[in-house]
Amino acid sequence: MRFPEDVPTLTADAVTLRAHTVSDIEAAYDACQDAEMQRWTTIPVPYERQHAEQYLTEFIPAAWRDGKSWAWAIEYDGRYAGTIDLRPQDGNLGEVGFAVAPWARGNGVMTGALRLAVRHAFEQGWDRVVWRAYVGNWGSRRVAWKCGFRNLVTIPAGGLQRGVRQDEWVASIARDDEPEAQGNWWQVPVIETDRLRLRPFRSTDAKRIAEACDDVRTQEWLAGLPQPYQLSDAEGFIESRPANSAGGEGVSWAIADPETDELLGCVSVFDLQNRIDSTMGEIGYWAHPDARGRGVMSGAVRGAIGHAFTPIADGGLGRRRLVLFAAEGNTASQRVAEVNGFTRTGRERAASPGRDGVFRDLHCFDLLGTDPRP
Repeated sequence: MRFPEDVPTLTADAVTLRAHTVSDIEAAYDACQDAEMQRWTTIPVPYERQHAEQYLTEFIPAAWRDGKSWAWAIEYDGRYAGTIDLRPQDGNLGEVGFAVAPWARGNGVMTGALRLAVRHAFEQGWDRVVWRAYVGNWGSRRVAWKCGFRNLVTIPAGGLQRGVRQDEWVASIARDDEPEAQGNWWQVPVIETDRLRLRPFRSTDAKRIAEACDDVRTQEWLAGLPQPYQLSDAEGFIESRPANSAGGEGVSWAIADPETDELLGCVSVFDLQNRIDSTMGEIGYWAHPDARGRGVMSGAVRGAIGHAFTPIADGGLGRRRLVLFAAEGNTASQRVAEVNGFTRTGRERAASPGRDGVFRDLHCFDLLGTDPRP
């Protein structure tokens, strides 16, 4: 193919894919100074102006001519906003890669560009488009999810970045797949009351999490926790929360003091992909020792309940029914259920394993969206 004469221009809404020009060099150079761009891509670091010149004026034209890669400049609001490319492979499939400038993020630019590129790939006879990203690149993963990429897997050390192996996410979309998001990607909204704040977890919460989860009482009722519970366990817990929400499994909030923002505990709504009843969810929680006896957990559960029963169209979890379980002897947990209007529905005998190897009865509660609540 001739460059730029044979490069097709693709347009939809406010996004245009076009051939790169020399006028894009400065904007591309500026975009590649971004720390996030350098963290998640394979561009040289430090990134110099000559790298942008070589990529736009030599590498991209040669790749079009040789058929090794089809790279477009993404134009948004009349400006160069990034690059997206398709890399054909044998067997009527190929890969897509993309990067967007910091100023254009959050405007749906990359989602629009990816939809255009995928549609073009299928028009050219491809049967499948593959997306890859290093584990932790949530922005890229969300764009791929919005565009219908599915069957995500994690490949340990699957990617190579500047000589270092990185864990990699891989997903794909086939010609006949619906190019729309599959399943739910739950958001974690901040919920404020006069007594507490529910918010996403942060890396700075790790120390308080470790203190709470290594506490004797927490360990007694949550026998599955590591013992001793160390700072590295807390860090792993924090890192796992985005995947839990992105995969549609559940939502976890840090319970925080509204004035100091210090972590007081955790409340979660989970099992949201229950195969028997996809309209239900389970409530779970734990508290830091210095937050107990102050009504903190009752208030936190009340906030989680409200969000759980809010329709999905209004930003909630759209649940019909919630369940809650508390072991025999855990009167504090049972009290939280009762003050929030849960109905005691029964008892599962010897169903809750203890740290001492003894199985205790498990008290069962439920709450319907139509039930009156305190």
